[in-house]
Amino acid sequence: MEKAYRILVIDDDWELCSLLEEYLGPFGFSVISAHDGEKGFRALEKDPFDAVILDVMLPGRDGLDILRSLRAQSDVPVLMLTARGDDVDRIVGLELGADDYLPKPFNPRELLARLRALLRRSQRTSVHEAAGQREDATARMDPVEIGDVHLYPATRTVLCGGDTVSLTTVEFNLLEALMRSAGRVVSREDLSLKVLGRKLQPYDRSLDVHVSNLRKKLGDPPEGGARIKTIRGVGYLYALPPS
Repeated sequence: MEKAYRILVIDDDWELCSLLEEYLGPFGFSVISAHDGEKGFRALEKDPFDAVILDVMLPGRDGLDILRSLRAQSDVPVLMLTARGDDVDRIVGLELGADDYLPKPFNPRELLARLRALLRRSQRTSVHEAAGQREDATARMDPVEIGDVHLYPATRTVLCGGDTVSLTTVEFNLLEALMRSAGRVVSREDLSLKVLGRKLQPYDRSLDVHVSNLRKKLGDPPEGGARIKTIRGVGYLYALPPS
């Protein structure tokens, strides 16, 4: 029997919340709704949730403020809902630690796909892996060490220069994908599939913002230069330290 995921929706649109409760229920999601920011944050402090669907524009306390406080204490996957065309809110949300976003209005099937992708990537291992994939999954638990950055998939921790670096789920998965391909260019399309669980969309800058966040959190390597290099028109490369 598959796990029933607990999802918190924080949105002041009562009709939308009811729609999501009805739509997601048959797919194995238990949906709880909060209709203002303060009540939503109190619900997060009181009970554990597997993911949060968070609107930016909320009465009482806006979604960006909630996200800022939430990221100080939790790495629960967060899917932001933004007004269509409001790029500023999307970028700020991603910079504050949102895992992905959807512009309103949206297709419920698209939200379901995004939600499933976030939940898959928030799990350390999948209990539904085929037997032929188990050996590969075990290999993915091996630590990755490049220069002063040590990444430990089994505990989802990263050390840089001996200090623990706090990363969101997406940031951790992005760093792991880049480090496991260190010295080689990884296309933006491949990274989007591996890290966000979806195809890259035109004018979608979410992946680039996550890379920018990683750069800020890791800082520059002791030997200088860039840890994560942008290969214009192609993707990104995690640089190997000089031998």
